[in-house]
Formats: sequence, C-alpha cells, structure tokens
Amino acid sequence: MKITTRTHQDVTILYPEGKIALGNGDQELGEAVRTALEQGARKLILNFSKITYMDSSGVGELVSCFTSIKNRGGEMKICSMNDRNFDLIKMTSLHSVFEVKDTEEEALAGFC
Repeated sequence: MKITTRTHQDVTILYPEGKIALGNGDQELGEAVRTALEQGARKLILNFSKITYMDSSGVGELVSCFTSIKNRGGEMKICSMNDRNFDLIKMTSLHSVFEVKDTEEEALAGFC
C-alpha cells in the first residue's frame, strides 16, 4: 500500500491507496498514523478516495487508529469513502463513532 501525506495548516491528511485488508495494507495504515502522531499531529484526516476495498481487518485497523489518536488527545476524520466501504462502517455501527465526511473540504471544515 502506498500512503502519501500532506499538511493543511495544523491538519495532517493521509492518502492511502489500494486495499485495507488482512495482510494487505492494514498494518501500513496503522504505522502511518502512529508516525504522524509521533511527529506531533493531533488532527488527522484519512482520505479514502483511493481505497478500493476494505475488509473486517481494515475496520479493526481503523478502530486501532482511532484509539491511538484519541489516547494522544487528537481527532480523526475519514472522508471520501466509496459506498461499499461506508456500508461496512455502517454495518458495524462505527459510523456513530467515526466522523465520516463526504469530501476532504468538509472534513477540514470540521476542525475549525
């Protein structure tokens, strides 16, 4: 999995690409989030516009990322999920835990 990062003011935005599944991208996402936290990031957006597939292991990794961020006093927002991935989040009732926005602009505005 390829993950690029950019910063907008004090918000770190991660752009993972590909799949987040067991043995395929799940650990890389967690490592990228932990690295951002170690570098001082406290406001993170995960832009899922290039995530084509996510399984339950990927959902578990999102929960782990969310917990790591919250434990450091931070906030996480997810944006640009495709319908299939958002349905998976809804099925697990995590849409009430995660802040999921349609666009990156909406996610950024949520930090203001």
